[in-house]
Amino acid sequence: MKKNLLVALCTLSALPLGACADGYGYGGVSAGIPYAYNGYYDDFYGPVYDGYWGDDGGFYYRSTAHDRRYRRGDSAHFSHGARPDGHFHEMRGSMTPERGMRTPHFSRGGTPGEHHRH
Repeated sequence: MKKNLLVALCTLSALPLGACADGYGYGGVSAGIPYAYNGYYDDFYGPVYDGYWGDDGGFYYRSTAHDRRYRRGDSAHFSHGARPDGHFHEMRGSMTPERGMRTPHFSRGGTPGEHHRH
């Protein structure tokens, strides 16, 4: 009886780990695979080290390689396309999700190495 209880407890204790990939973490994608992004930015938040287009349509960025979480930028400052006012410049790059990074709304359907459009 005690052996069965121990096995059941061990099995149940592993279940919460599966929830780590939902919303935060690295969104259920493989860590270490680069994901390309492109778009336009007006420098409102200062330098952008890297980022990604979230599945909610927002652009998530970090300012340095040492940031462990991505922050959501306002759509007034990040755009998929060029804006007619001329204050935006093109940005291209890629981000590579790492274990333990906070990546809210990271797209599960993106194709590694390709530019995303949402």
